[in-house]
Formats: sequence, structure tokens, C-alpha cells
Amino acid sequence: MDPEDLSDSEEEDDDLMLFILPALYLASTEIATPDHTSKFSVAERICKVLEDDRGQGYDKLRVEPHILQEFSSYLRSKNLLRNTRGFSVEEQIGMFIYMLSQNASFQKLSNRFEHSTETIHRHIKACFDAVTSLTDEFVKPPSTEVHWKISSDPHHGPYFENCIGAIDGTHIPVRLSDSESAPYRNKEESLSQNMMLACDFDLNFVYVCCGREGSASDAAVLYSAMESGFQVPAGKYYLVDGGYANTPSFIAPYRVVPYHTEEQEQSNFQPRNYMELFNLRHAQLRNHIKHAIGLLKMRFPILNVATSYRKETQLKIPAAAVVLHNIIWRQRGAEEWLSNQTVPFSTRKIVSLPSGDDTYGNDVAALNSQCTMGDALRDGIAKRMWADYERSW
Repeated sequence: MDPEDLSDSEEEDDDLMLFILPALYLASTEIATPDHTSKFSVAERICKVLEDDRGQGYDKLRVEPHILQEFSSYLRSKNLLRNTRGFSVEEQIGMFIYMLSQNASFQKLSNRFEHSTETIHRHIKACFDAVTSLTDEFVKPPSTEVHWKISSDPHHGPYFENCIGAIDGTHIPVRLSDSESAPYRNKEESLSQNMMLACDFDLNFVYVCCGREGSASDAAVLYSAMESGFQVPAGKYYLVDGGYANTPSFIAPYRVVPYHTEEQEQSNFQPRNYMELFNLRHAQLRNHIKHAIGLLKMRFPILNVATSYRKETQLKIPAAAVVLHNIIWRQRGAEEWLSNQTVPFSTRKIVSLPSGDDTYGNDVAALNSQCTMGDALRDGIAKRMWADYERSW
């Protein structure tokens, strides 16, 4: 029986009394009033449970014990999750993060945590509901104040003072039946959902739109997000790449002009006109969204492969990962170790995906009508920037 199709009302199996590590069960009675001075917290025990032979439990979980403990206490206080006979809230969230970081099937989770697949499914579903319900709380619009990274940089401050963040699309592999696959087939001929992400300059995600078909363009996904309530404050804008229309709310680089900072650095690039200078500084700021997406996918490698879950679950995984990223990031979760991680499953499972749209295809009429105003705004910024640049020679 497929555990994804099981009813939530089904009673837990008798094996709940025979779970791994009785200490976790005993500890669950203490969690309602956590002792933050305890030498070995419940979260630390869970991390130890998940250690492999090299003692890399934190790497498997992608989260530090104190963050796991604090987040579990928060969920408990909001009545979003509760201790059960077999699982403390800490263990439920630890198992959920383990699933996202290992692409673990219900059978693998069942073997690892020594519960039936029905019980595992019930708790994973509860975690999905709890974590995604926090999207509005932890994935919030950015501040409209000028960010210090802009105000303190003379290359950006006088010109991008109304920029509040950056946007990019990224494809997430999916596995679907033949009857459902056609709209999700992308230009690389693999199956994916096209997810739109917006971040601020602190690398917090401020918006996520997932579930759109892999055949949809980046601009179409952005417009879908706008129809679903995504708004840009008047007079403010996000930085986008060439796959989007250039409008007053979404400033794109100039076309057919260098704008990739890697290419520019390799060629000792020196801007020759206002368009090249604008594209260079635009790319430097927009790299924040590339960095944020890179961190997200390193922390939760499940986003790099198609999973065995049913379609509805697959489409929710990115949103849950974004919420957890923001929570971990705001609690000062470590970033350094992520760069040294290897994918915790066979690279043969990783499929070829589009890196994004290189050029806007004029496929969204509502955005096309705003391009003239967007071009005027961009020209004003770029020419002011160039005039200052020439004076500095």
C-alpha cells in the first residue's frame, strides 16, 4: 500500500512502543518546559542518532542542534506540532529535515527510525502542514529602507537606492506519470517545476512561487506570482536577469551587452559605455539571489533530484525548504561547512535542467506594456552612473 494514500485518522501501529532510542521517549516529557542549560538537549540526542560512521550528524541534518531545539519549541507553543507516544516534536522535525537533506523515501525513514511507513507518513505530512503554514510568517516582503550594502557602497548607493532585492527562477526536478508530464517538460526535455524566488540583500527569501510547470518561462512564472498577490511597493524594484521584461518594478540588464561578472573578471573587463557599466554593477548586486539559491540547494539536496513522492508532495517540497532556510539563516546557522558538502546520493539521479531564460521572449502582454517606462528608468540610472564614472577617471 502506498503510504501517501493513507488516511490521517488511522491508528498508530503497535510498533510505536518499540521505537529506536527509548531515551528520546523519556525526554519528550521534559520538552514542554525545555531546560536550556541541559548539557545534552533532546535536539543534540537526535543529531547523535543521525550520525554516520564519521560522526557527521549535523551534516546530515543540515541544521545545528540549538536551532532544531528552538524551532521545535516554537512549533509546540503554536500548537502546530505536538509530542506523540512515539515521536517528540524534535524528532519529527529532525526526521523531516533528514528527508529533505537525504531524499529519503518513506521506506528508508521507516528503516532508520524503526516505525511503520504509515506512522512515518502521518508525521511527515504533519510536518509539511506545520512548516508550510509558516510561509507568511517567515517569508516576508523585504524592508523598503535602503539596505546598508547599497548605502555604504559608492558603486551602488547613489543609483540603486530603490532596489529592495533580486529575483530569479530555478528548476526543480519532478517525477510524474506520462499523463501528467507534458506541461512539466522543459527545454532540456526533462521534467521540472519552475520555481521563482526573491531574496533581500541579507540572503533571506522574501517570496517563493513554486508548482508552475517546467515549460513555463521565467516571466510567465513571475506574472503568475503577481496574479497570486506578489506586489512591489510603489517606487521600488527588484533586479532580474535577461529572462524577464524590463519594467519599473523589475529592472533587467541591457540586452546584447556583457553582464555576467564571471566573464567580465576573466577578461579584465572595463566598461566602455553606460550600458556595460550598468550591467556590471547590476550583476554584482543580483548575485545575491544566485548565492541564496546555491545555499538552499546545498542545504537541501532533495531539490536537485526527482523524488518518489506523489505530485502534490513534490510541488510542496521547495516551499518547505525555503521556510526552513529562512529559519536556519536567521538563527545564524553555519554556512561555511555547506561549501564542502557532497551530494548525499548518486549523481546519476541528477538530471539536466535549464539554468534560466537568457532572453525575455515578450510572452507576457501585461509586462510588455510597461517596458517603455522601465527602459526610461534604467537609462536614467545608467547614464547618471556613467557620468560619475567618467568624472572619476
